[in-house]
Amino acid sequence: MSLAYIFLGLVLLVVGGEFLVRAAVGLSFKLKLSKMVIGLTIVSFATSTPELLVSIQAALDGFSDISLGNVIGSNIANIGLVLGITAIITPLTIDKDFYKFNWPVMMLLSVGLYFILSSGNEISRMEGIGLLLILTVYLFLLIKRARKNSVSADTLEEVKDELSTVSNFKISIWLVIGGIALYFGSDFLVIGAVELATTMGVSQRVIAVTMIAIGTSVPELAASVIAALKKEKALSLGNLIGSNIFNIASVLGVTAIIQPIVLKSQEVLTNDIWWMLGFSAVLIPLAFIPKQFEIGRVKGLVIVVAYCAFVGLAFVS
Repeated sequence: MSLAYIFLGLVLLVVGGEFLVRAAVGLSFKLKLSKMVIGLTIVSFATSTPELLVSIQAALDGFSDISLGNVIGSNIANIGLVLGITAIITPLTIDKDFYKFNWPVMMLLSVGLYFILSSGNEISRMEGIGLLLILTVYLFLLIKRARKNSVSADTLEEVKDELSTVSNFKISIWLVIGGIALYFGSDFLVIGAVELATTMGVSQRVIAVTMIAIGTSVPELAASVIAALKKEKALSLGNLIGSNIFNIASVLGVTAIIQPIVLKSQEVLTNDIWWMLGFSAVLIPLAFIPKQFEIGRVKGLVIVVAYCAFVGLAFVS
């Protein structure tokens, strides 16, 4: 039954997330927000909602290891799985914004998360507020830089023009469907993860950083692989980095404000977070050595093999 709960939970999260993104974009057009602002902020917030609901549900139920494992595992999967597999299909080009802005912010938040957890073994409400303030500053600078430079085509393509004419009734229906699907999806996923961990004799943390993290990364993986196969557009490395920033700042920030996240498994500090820092840090040498501004098939294969090692070692240990 645990696998059925997990599968049903993931399906509902994918469906709920899709409806919520559509509703959020449609509502943003009604509020006369620019397409650039919608792409850089509203879409990013909406696509992080499945992770947010899972983390909040787990924290409220007392399973804080799932809250932390979900975010840390998703950040590892975004690089090791999504970026790696996409690079194997088609080489990824790197723009200057990646190493001048997005990557430093991601590393700052990743290292900051380590020190927050190691100093008090929890993410308090005040620290959650601090994470959201950092996110606000990041978004302000992101929009400012986007106006100064040209907004990437990837960001604008995510905002479908037909949603600008959708009716208020349809937006309301999408919000209701998305909200219900996300609520029950997160509930089923947490129940299934706890049951599976108990059945397999592994910690909830292991299930969270592997199965749940991969599951919540499936939409990004599917979209990236389809785009790469069709050669419609190059995957923006900045989009994946932005997703990691949102996971730490918004998902953990909002969750901690609602319910402080207590660190229960020390392996999160001694193992998982170091893998996250390692996958994040290695992007810089991969970006410049040996061929500059490109992550090709060989580099992609190395990243995927490293991710498989992470998943394997999580269960073995």
